[in-house]
Amino acid sequence: MDNSTARPVDNSSRDRTVVVTGGTRGVGAGIAQAFAGTGARVLSCARRPPEHPLDGVEFAPLDLRDPPAVRAFFAALPRLDVLVNNAGGTPYRLLAEADAERHARVVELNLITPLTASLAAYEHLRRSRGSVVMVGSVSGTRPSPGSAAYGAAKAGLANLAASMAVEWAPEVRVNTLVVGMVRTELSHLHYGGPDGVASVSRTVPLGRLAVPADVGAAAVFLASGAAAYISGASLHVHGGGEWPAFLDATTANREK
Repeated sequence: MDNSTARPVDNSSRDRTVVVTGGTRGVGAGIAQAFAGTGARVLSCARRPPEHPLDGVEFAPLDLRDPPAVRAFFAALPRLDVLVNNAGGTPYRLLAEADAERHARVVELNLITPLTASLAAYEHLRRSRGSVVMVGSVSGTRPSPGSAAYGAAKAGLANLAASMAVEWAPEVRVNTLVVGMVRTELSHLHYGGPDGVASVSRTVPLGRLAVPADVGAAAVFLASGAAAYISGASLHVHGGGEWPAFLDATTANREK
């Protein structure tokens, strides 16, 4: 067996540096704290600091839509082992209710800024034989009415990651987390109050929404030595997906 390019399996992150974009709240905060729990040095970058400091996580102000600032930020790092491209999101907005320029800004945030950050981080990651984790969404794998530009960007992100994994191998691994519905401090904006969250949770086979720590654990795994032979993959973190709607509509095979 040829082990010339094999990587040692090391599930700890001691002495490693991890950057999490948009890591100040919600899913990003869960990812940042999961890496901090492994002993890594974790930097969370966003335009605004977190409302409450995260244990073991350093904050670095950065506008990811400013390419020169992004390049300067990564150039100033002494090393980098893991980049988690988490920054993104969108408000609910039907296509015909906004102009193309507004939708383009959603695509920029969710597709172009991860590309910008990854390119700026590349030399660091190549030297450390590091890893990129893209935070994608189930919106990129199915129709997404009310968030069509977001879904299109996330579909593009998965394809970008797969191409990047081929171009940058074997020095840098690149994978995507395809994230489903997550319960965060902003859940009420998407699902309503407690009754809405409970109702939506019943559509998930595992019976609940994810919590940020679920996504964090998956990100730590993909960046670890345990995933040393995983690159160009999409890992679904969605509780089994969605209960197929036709099963509720069919009249066949119902209990009499």
